[in-house]
Amino acid sequence: MSSVQVLRWSGAAPPTEAELLGQLTAVGLAPTGWGNSPGDRYDRHSHGYTKILYCVSGSIVFHTDQGDVELRPGDRLEIAAGTPHAASVGQDGVRCVEARG
Repeated sequence: MSSVQVLRWSGAAPPTEAELLGQLTAVGLAPTGWGNSPGDRYDRHSHGYTKILYCVSGSIVFHTDQGDVELRPGDRLEIAAGTPHAASVGQDGVRCVEARG
């Protein structure tokens, strides 16, 4: 199994932040919403938990050893615990919903 998995949104309108928070809460997770300004960056790091993240608006690129992954509204990303990654926020900023898996 890959340490980085992406599910691309293919529907008409992506889910709202409230819908995503509800979906993650319904499966027993404790999600939070967060956002960043255009051009913000996260240096390379890892977490001791699986990161489950949905892009709500804007865009963000995660830089991983498997390559770069750009997320747009509705896309879901899972990064396995201990997987090194960095991130760059797109030109319109980003809003995400995240939970620990």
